[in-house]
Amino acid sequence: MALTREQLAARVALELEDGQYVNLGIGMPTLVPNYVPDDVHVVLHSENGVLGVGPYPFEGEEDPDLINAGKETVTILPGASFFDSSLSFGMIRGQHLDVAVLGAMQVNVRGDLANWLIPGKMVNGMGGAMDLVHGARRVIIMMEHVARDGSAKIVEECTLPLTGKACVDRIITDLAVIDVTGKGLVLREVAPGVSVDEVLARTGAPLTVPDDVPTMPLPTTV
Repeated sequence: MALTREQLAARVALELEDGQYVNLGIGMPTLVPNYVPDDVHVVLHSENGVLGVGPYPFEGEEDPDLINAGKETVTILPGASFFDSSLSFGMIRGQHLDVAVLGAMQVNVRGDLANWLIPGKMVNGMGGAMDLVHGARRVIIMMEHVARDGSAKIVEECTLPLTGKACVDRIITDLAVIDVTGKGLVLREVAPGVSVDEVLARTGAPLTVPDDVPTMPLPTTV
C-alpha cells in the first residue's frame, strides 16, 4: 500500500537533524514539522523573510501579517527574525540552508527537477525554488510516485520546464526512497506492503536495486 500524506511526511521528517536550517516548499512539505522527533530541533526558513517559522495557527488566531512564502498564515517561535527578500535570498544563495524539501512534477535520472510550471496552466510565478535547488546544501523531493493520470513522475528525461539541473539528492515518495547518484537512480527503501517490482513498474527510468532493500521506518503513531 502507498503511504498516506501523513506517513510520507513522517518519513521525510526522519531526514532532518538537530540544529539544521530547513526550507519547506508549499504543499505536502509543510506537513513535515508535525512529525519531527521531539529531540530534534530545526529552524524553519521562509524565503519571504522569516527565520523561525512555527506551526500553523489555530482557527481564529490567525495574524494576516504573519505569512509564509505560500501566502499561508503561520506562527513564529521565540527568537524568530524578519528580514527583506534580498537578505533571505542571500541566505539561500550563500548556502546557509542545510536542507530544502520540495515537491515535484518530474525528476529525471540526473536529478534534474521540474516543479514550477505545467504549460497552459495558470501559475503565480516561479517562487524561490530555482534558488533553493542550487543554494540548499541538500535537496529532498517529497511527492507521490505517479501523477494523477498514472504517468510516471520519475523519468529518464523531463518534459516539463526545468527548475534546476542535477540538483536533487534524494526522492521520497509514497512508494519508495530513491537516491540520485553519479551512476543513476538507486532504490534505498520501499514503503510497507510495497514490493520492489511495484516500484520498478511505476518508475519511468532505470533504477538500480541493491540486493537487500529495507522497508521504510515509520513511527507507529502515524
